[in-house]
Amino acid sequence: MNFIEELKWRGLVKDVTDYDGLVNALNDHMTVYCGFDPTADSLHVGHLQQIILLRRYQDAGHTPIALCGGFTGMIGDPRPTTERKLLTHEEVLHNAECIKTQLSKFLKFDGDNAAIMENNNNWLGEMSLLDYLRDYGKLFNIAYMLQKDTIKKRLDSGLSYTEFSYTILQAMDFLHLYQKYQCRIQIGGSDQWGNLTSGMELIRKVEGDEAKVWGITSPLITKSDGSKFGKSEGKNIWLDPERTNAYEFYQFWLNTPDTDVVDYLKRLSLRSVEEIEALAKCVETAPEKREAQMALAEELTEMVHGKEGVEKAKKITETFFHGDIMTLSSEELKEGLVDAKKTHCEDGTLLIDALVAAEIAKSKGEARRLIQQSSISVNGNKVNDLEAKLLKSDAVNEEFTILKKGKKNYFVITF
Repeated sequence: MNFIEELKWRGLVKDVTDYDGLVNALNDHMTVYCGFDPTADSLHVGHLQQIILLRRYQDAGHTPIALCGGFTGMIGDPRPTTERKLLTHEEVLHNAECIKTQLSKFLKFDGDNAAIMENNNNWLGEMSLLDYLRDYGKLFNIAYMLQKDTIKKRLDSGLSYTEFSYTILQAMDFLHLYQKYQCRIQIGGSDQWGNLTSGMELIRKVEGDEAKVWGITSPLITKSDGSKFGKSEGKNIWLDPERTNAYEFYQFWLNTPDTDVVDYLKRLSLRSVEEIEALAKCVETAPEKREAQMALAEELTEMVHGKEGVEKAKKITETFFHGDIMTLSSEELKEGLVDAKKTHCEDGTLLIDALVAAEIAKSKGEARRLIQQSSISVNGNKVNDLEAKLLKSDAVNEEFTILKKGKKNYFVITF
């Protein structure tokens, strides 16, 4: 199968302008871009599909441009419901620098077809209002813009001119990259279709019909149960190791349901079609082995956290579920327990009182029963003594004590 056929097999093609023309164009070296608005100082796993798509184009011999929206990020693409909180210029430029660092983990910035990093603040930030209105605003028909899905959805609830102008600014990005780098392909999620076609229309009006450019979108990733992809326990899974550590990141993918894992492998893994089909077979015949989940977790964690991060995540995972947690370092324990409920207690607190304070038990009577049934461990050791106390001197680094109820429910007591 050719490059686009493989993208279709992976579920990465939704809308394409001039499909046959794009297939033929990709037989030659092309330059392709995707934009990322720096609305936070880190991208998250919801961005991975587009980032890895750029990597796929690069691996196929094309030149990827990662465009950081240092200017458009101050406006933000219109949400389906409410207007975004506006950031300051300084916040956006800081976020853009952080995102550049993250993208460098996925794309090759040297050698043949080296990736290009751009920031649209470099050209949009220097433009006067008069130039914007005379040179670009006059080329956009209001009736045409009102047909864009992102705009139509907001007309009833209210849409500011600031957000309305976003599609013009993004179109100007495509034009600039076409003129500077001969960039002829823009990719994006399916929600970006209107912005992609606006850019193509602007290039046609400025450069003429002989300027051949294409837009191609991919379906947004969703969970099979209908819940939003990219969150764990209500928290974003970030690509910044300081926001989401290697263990959390690894666990997010390891916990992927069987119903979703093959789809995620197709969309996000760089493994071959044959390798993914073999893993899909494992899901059918031996789902309890979770080979597909482990393959996905290891590959993506290595992309973001490196080999050292993968090994640490696997070590913490194995130890928490099958080993002696006290063999882990203090830092490894903190990573593994980042989502565990934390409760502060005084030095010398009775274990029974700590169980109630941490809401592990609803009453002292229940706490006593849990202890008598050997259901409670303190720092890896079963405790049966009803008079047991939690001492700061016994805590890990005299900072925290780990309580475990049953096989895998962990709680942290701080002093």
